[in-house]
Order: sequence, then C-alpha cells, then structure tokens
Amino acid sequence: MENARLHAVNAHLIQLAQNVADAAGDIDRIRQLIDSYSLVDPSVQTYPATAQPAVAGSVPCEWLLSSNSDRSRRLMYVHGGSWMSGSLSGYRAHAGRIAAATGLSVLNVDYRLAPEHPYPAGLDDCDMALDWMLQHGPDEKRPAESVFIAGDSAGGNLILALLLKRRDSGKALPRAGIALSPATDLAWSGASIRSRAHRDAILKPDRLDAVVKAYLQDRAAVEDPYVSPLYGDLRGLPPMLLQVGEAEVLLDDSVRFADKAERTGVPVRLDTWPDMPHVFQMFAPFLPEASQALAVIAGFISANLGT
Repeated sequence: MENARLHAVNAHLIQLAQNVADAAGDIDRIRQLIDSYSLVDPSVQTYPATAQPAVAGSVPCEWLLSSNSDRSRRLMYVHGGSWMSGSLSGYRAHAGRIAAATGLSVLNVDYRLAPEHPYPAGLDDCDMALDWMLQHGPDEKRPAESVFIAGDSAGGNLILALLLKRRDSGKALPRAGIALSPATDLAWSGASIRSRAHRDAILKPDRLDAVVKAYLQDRAAVEDPYVSPLYGDLRGLPPMLLQVGEAEVLLDDSVRFADKAERTGVPVRLDTWPDMPHVFQMFAPFLPEASQALAVIAGFISANLGT
C-alpha cells in the first residue's frame, strides 16, 4: 500500500511539472497549479485546525490553531513555491497539521512574490512578520514564550537566510528552525542537482537558473548568504532540523548545509528520507512517511521548548 501511495504522489508531481512547463510565461496559471501541489488525495485537504486571518505589520498572514495550540508558543511558517508562487490557501492544510502535531500556534505568512516583488521583498516580509509574532499572539498583543520558524523549499531558503540576517543585525532569534527540502545554494553546485535529476518528479535542473533570475533580478549575487545560506557564516545560529527526500535534486543542499552547521558548532539534525520526493511532508496523512516526518518535527520542537 505504501509503495502504491508513493507511486501516486510521484505520478501527480510528474503531471504537475508538465502542466507548469506548459504554462510557461503565465504566472497566474503557474500559481494556480502550484496551489494544487499536495492534492493527490482528498485526505490531504483535511486538517484539525481553524484558520484566523492576521496582519503582521503590513504582511498578510493567517493563524492556524488546533484544539491543543498554545497561544504563547508560536511558529512562523514560510511556504515554498520558487519564490514566485505559494499561498495561504495552498498551505493551509499543511500548516494546520503542523499546528496539531506540535501544539503551537502557527502563523502562515503570505510574503510578497517575485517577479513582481524580487529579492529582498520576501525576506523583508518574513523579518517583519517574525518581529510582529514575537509580540502578538492569535488573540491579543502578548509577548511569545517560545518562538520557532519553519519553511519548505524556497521558504526553507528564506528562513535560513532570515536566521543569518537577524543574527547579523542583533535581532532576537527563534529557539530553533525547521527547514524542509530547503534551497541553500542558488548556484546549484550540489552533485545531486544532476545525480538525482532522473528521480526528482517535480524539480527540473534546466529550469532552476530561470527561477533564480526571476527572483533576484540582478539585485544580489547568488553567493550572497542572504540568497544562498550555504555561503554564510553559520556560527551562533539556533538548533536546526533539516528534512529532505533522497529522491530530490536538492538533497545535497541540505546535506552540505547540515555538515557546515555541525562543523561550526550549531546543533543540527539532518533526516534524509529514502525515496521521498520534494517536500513530501505536505502529503500527510495520505503518505505514511509524511505523517512520520511531522511527528519528528513535533519531537524536535518539544525538545527545544525550554522551560
């Protein structure tokens, strides 16, 4: 049954990749398609949480609250989508399941997207949203007891860049960060970019440079640590959990980042999941490994809540 479900997920992603390629140049259509990323089965649309609109400074957001969500313990979630797509509605179920699994109040962030809003607009929005979340909960203005950040793919890139940016500027850091299949090297120099190309159902190496061009628009070099966190000095960052599938081209982005973090004294856990595709966690509960990964995230957060 598990293999059949993984096959269904991969078939869904292969078709989605083809549909996105066919829509080249139509950004609105591409965004609609990416919002269907996880829709392989009706079960992935279910989530034991309620959505509550919020505005973090000037950034549209949405709280996801489950029956066990602690209003003083909060997680900011930054969605993926190649810095050009992704939405609150497309990530509502995923963020809701994280809220239920962790017992945190989850703030889903609707940051500005490229190409209309190139770098560093999205990163600046995430910075503003985190500042706001430190002082505002779902119900009232109230300082947080514990704060975490998480993100996937481009969102994983943004949360790692945000950790570097806030450390460099002396701003408050979260207790820990969780990056799911993050893009850490926009020069795409990892060996898995080519070695996993035949296995990755959704990310195509020949399209990655166009994504970077649309995101950066010559406003920064790909080696800038706030663009490619792998090139940064990682000292002083909080504990981190990285999860990545072994069947995706971004495998080495996580492996190399975790290795560098460990060598610089940052507490880091790297989990590589056999045969799993890009951001497989979004396919819970349909895909058993996705549910298992959410349980690992919950355990990691529990271990870093502090007293």
